[in-house]
Amino acid sequence: MGIGSDIFYDTSRIAIVPMAFCFPGYDAKGADLPPPAICAKTWRDRVLNTLPNIRLTLLVGGHAMKWHLGKTGVTDIVSNWNDHLPHVIPLPHPSWRNTAWIKKHPWFEADLLPALRSRVQEVLDDN
Repeated sequence: MGIGSDIFYDTSRIAIVPMAFCFPGYDAKGADLPPPAICAKTWRDRVLNTLPNIRLTLLVGGHAMKWHLGKTGVTDIVSNWNDHLPHVIPLPHPSWRNTAWIKKHPWFEADLLPALRSRVQEVLDDN
């Protein structure tokens, strides 16, 4: 995002809203289980409705993309990130498991990340 921790943790400027307010545990292979759909169905809209003036939403991971965009396929959605500007930027989940994905898609660091940093700065400058 290109911001320091002072801005990242400033709740008057940035809200971090997970898809579930719980850790659903691990599957048999040790990977995180997906967020339970009932969590988002129960509270997601209510939480988002309490946040005034959302200017930019970063959709982090496939579950957030499916919920907000009604689409699946992280690579397809993220590779078409321009389609969702200026209010939404889809991103792969930040995980060590995605290191290979990032290396396989050099446009992510070359094109998307600079645009993300620029858009975040625009939004913050307007506050």
